[in-house]
Amino acid sequence: MKALSSLVAALAVLLPTATAAPAAATEAELPPGVTLSTHSLGAQDADDFWTVHVYLPATVDGPLNTAGTALGPKEIADRVAGALREKGFEPRLEQVDLPGFADRPAGVLGWIVRLGSYPASGEAAAALTRVKAAGFAGGTRYTAQDGIDPGAPQKVHVLRVDFRQFRGTVDTDFGPVLNGTETLTDLVAATGAAAGINAQWFYNRAPGGLYVKDGKLLGSATQGRGGIKITHGGRRVDVDAYTAHVTLRAGRASIEIDGVNRLPGEIWNCGGVGGDQPTEKPQHDLKCTDSSELVRFTPEWGVPPQGEGAEALLDARGTVLAVNTTRGASIPPGGSSIQAIGDSAAWLLAHAEPGGRLTVSERVEDSRGHRVPLTPGTTILQVGPTLVRDGQVSVNAGADGLIREGTDQTFTYNWTLRANPRSMIGVDDRGRLMLVVVDGRQAGYSEGLGIAQTAELMKRLGAVEAMNLDGGGSSVMATAGTGIVNRPSDATGQRSLGNVILVRP
Repeated sequence: MKALSSLVAALAVLLPTATAAPAAATEAELPPGVTLSTHSLGAQDADDFWTVHVYLPATVDGPLNTAGTALGPKEIADRVAGALREKGFEPRLEQVDLPGFADRPAGVLGWIVRLGSYPASGEAAAALTRVKAAGFAGGTRYTAQDGIDPGAPQKVHVLRVDFRQFRGTVDTDFGPVLNGTETLTDLVAATGAAAGINAQWFYNRAPGGLYVKDGKLLGSATQGRGGIKITHGGRRVDVDAYTAHVTLRAGRASIEIDGVNRLPGEIWNCGGVGGDQPTEKPQHDLKCTDSSELVRFTPEWGVPPQGEGAEALLDARGTVLAVNTTRGASIPPGGSSIQAIGDSAAWLLAHAEPGGRLTVSERVEDSRGHRVPLTPGTTILQVGPTLVRDGQVSVNAGADGLIREGTDQTFTYNWTLRANPRSMIGVDDRGRLMLVVVDGRQAGYSEGLGIAQTAELMKRLGAVEAMNLDGGGSSVMATAGTGIVNRPSDATGQRSLGNVILVRP
């Protein structure tokens, strides 16, 4: 396997400056101060081939035909490799190393079992069929997408906004309601934006993580996870980690609200408050649960979810208009709805009464514990992980939940280490905002990047502060003049998104 440490040297050769020729037919269609460039890095070589990746059981004596983990301890990998040899195959064991991150030292993540090298995916698929017929489970992999090849082909699209010339704004937007998704090209057209990029990940058709738009808190925080604060129309960008606490008061009684504008009981990315299972620590793309929750819904959400529990409907001043013993009534114009499930429903029914008053207070804090003023024009997107801080690579993989708790490190391997399409936001030392997309999962055209590679790329592009956005099939960049700039990895094209970042003239 190729060493990840050679990435910086490779980028220095492949990407010697922070700019490149503008993408064809796009420059003239963008406002003054906004430029788009595309970089072609790397090339296919003899080390790029298709192979069969054999899955491992979760335990050393687990069944092989239903195994589902991508990697594991050497003891388990040895057992699977031995069983393959008994069936006439020639497997190879490969050690997978976890690179060093700002809050996690380098080390061995696990071992994988593979066999064969094939020039085409169809040949690897045929070999996989034989492996499965022999009683094993697995998939096919393209080695250039292992996330450790500094010379793998990459297409990098960079949109720079120079506010010395650009007179518009950079901010976020979503469709008619939060509880719904829209394509980037539709949002660019509907808002009159010049360009845009995907923003937060989304779950249950709504953005996930802390989301503040124009000073209004619209999304729950994944406590302590990285995020980016945008103020002054995009002219100031701050990368930090954020927590948020929302408190509901009825007279002298108070209780913490578990979430804002999300389904009660479901905490995607975990990192919630009060009794979440299996953990209250951030775990990216993992759904934690809590049977007793209070969730606030604002008019931006749309139609609230229905179900058992209780709810209180509030007007704009916090006066209780109605108290219901089921959930799902419409949100009063300009007001809000407090939904409760489990034991929290009993608290709400005991403290909310029509004509009474409920007060909601919000506190967002940065990593130093300082309160973040939620003033008009303030946008916060909790995404992550952090990539660059003060001009240096700085990835908090542990705090941002990129490394799974427990023994199964399949997610860590597939999402954090392996190459995927990535989207990023950053600012360079000249104060220019950067929106970046790297295509991926397209063998021979653009393989994508692992998180460590993504951070190195943003530093090489000149970022002094940078943050990872949602990626994978969601990674998309578009301009008003040319439409989609990159090649989204989904076969169906661009995805509908929870929210986006827009460059508005």
